[in-house]
Amino acid sequence: MARLVRWTALTAAAALLTAGCSGGSSDEDKDDGGRSSAGPSAVAPSGVPKALASQTLDWARCKGTDDAPAPDGDWRCATLKAPLDWSDPDGETIDLALIRSRASGDDRIGSLLFNFGGPGGSGVSMMPSYADTVSSLHERYDLVSWDPRGVAASEGVRCRTDEAMEAAESVDSTPDTPAEEQAYLEDAADFGEGCEKSAGKLMAHVSTTDTARDMDLMRHVLGDAKMHYFGISYGTELGGVYAHLFPKHVGRVILDAVVDPSADTMGHAENQARGFQRALDDYLESTGQDPAQGSRKIAGLLERLDAEPLPTSSPGRKLTQTLALTGIVLPLYSESGWPALTSALEAAEEGDGSELLALADGYNERDPSGRYGTTTHSQRVISCLDDKQRPTVEETKKLLPRFEKVSPVFGAFLGWDTAGWCHDWPVAGQHETPEVSAPGAAPVLVVGNTGDPATPYEGARRMADELGKDVGVVLTWKGEGHGAYGSGSDCVDSAVDAYLLKGTVPKDGKVCS
Repeated sequence: MARLVRWTALTAAAALLTAGCSGGSSDEDKDDGGRSSAGPSAVAPSGVPKALASQTLDWARCKGTDDAPAPDGDWRCATLKAPLDWSDPDGETIDLALIRSRASGDDRIGSLLFNFGGPGGSGVSMMPSYADTVSSLHERYDLVSWDPRGVAASEGVRCRTDEAMEAAESVDSTPDTPAEEQAYLEDAADFGEGCEKSAGKLMAHVSTTDTARDMDLMRHVLGDAKMHYFGISYGTELGGVYAHLFPKHVGRVILDAVVDPSADTMGHAENQARGFQRALDDYLESTGQDPAQGSRKIAGLLERLDAEPLPTSSPGRKLTQTLALTGIVLPLYSESGWPALTSALEAAEEGDGSELLALADGYNERDPSGRYGTTTHSQRVISCLDDKQRPTVEETKKLLPRFEKVSPVFGAFLGWDTAGWCHDWPVAGQHETPEVSAPGAAPVLVVGNTGDPATPYEGARRMADELGKDVGVVLTWKGEGHGAYGSGSDCVDSAVDAYLLKGTVPKDGKVCS
């Protein structure tokens, strides 16, 4: 688990809430939506060499990988060349993997670019599986996503072997003794060293700002005068940074499951402690339990696991405190996962850690053969380049009581994470908080979910405020889970669709219940 917890979807489908709406709409936007031409747009990104600005994408059938078969249908993949170092755009280039499905209708608006979060999530892998969720948009938009620099097929980073990943599961993420503290920090430093060996000079050029500049090059090469964008979770921070850098290029932009751009390292950790505890309280209340009593019971289970991990049905593996906490986190991403959480907690109380371990493996992208995905590797490389803060153990310890007061279940873990995540990192970070102010940009629809565990609702209003007057427009859903669009609210889906398809901007503060 990490400071900015990635977008994670449970495979079980469930109807969440029957939604109603309050609020109103403004007049329909009369512009053409920035329709695309067949080649590069006339609105070229500044400072880009002609060879890169005029490149043609060679779209071809996508190839399968060891992890996933090639997608069915009309999905096509291509490679975009971008500068390795945006401060030296005439220098070395890197390859970025793209995927696209063309608009199915004749009244095409342009490309709709998706980032599903992380940082570190693969858009090339995720986009085809998300197409059904955005099927109402597909008639008028090309659905496009990509693997950002340092991710998966775009010069992806792998910081340690699968064997080392499994061995690290035994490291205590809430150390109680000097020896455990030393092991925790040594593991963090070892991870950073592995990232540096894997990424090389790319490690200093995978920031959110670098990726936002890649996006504007992508917009131009795809033929779009405006950037139409759908960002989820970390993708909202990326969208905000893009809007700040290129306000005049902003088209119709949706930010869903919103990262608070005003929060620093400690602020993000505290926000997530509050968000996950809030989601856990909602879950406990739904089962008829008193949230305070239920949290104390789970905290007691975690304390026992810290002293003595539970046996599991997975040969040679036990359920540690950290794995159990990760297993609890995953089903809180969606209300449809709550029954799995109930079953796993009951089994753990009876002495069997298998179900919580399976949930943790799902979050950690570990398959039954012991192979791990690389999202966590890329996530850490990107976020530690973004974030210049490096809290010390002493600073963390002073704040632990505050974190534990916010969340008796998640507080200690997320507090310690601030000290360990970028400990002894080989590359300096760039900023304390991202700059997302975007004066002069078109309206950006910011969608917040009151029950979001990973990106608490308060971040939506703060993002809108930081984007600026007449830019950030907040749409609220009183729901559960990480993200709002496609989660069961007709009200949310209709408002988002109306903006993307017609340019109709909902009234700021509109609420879907």
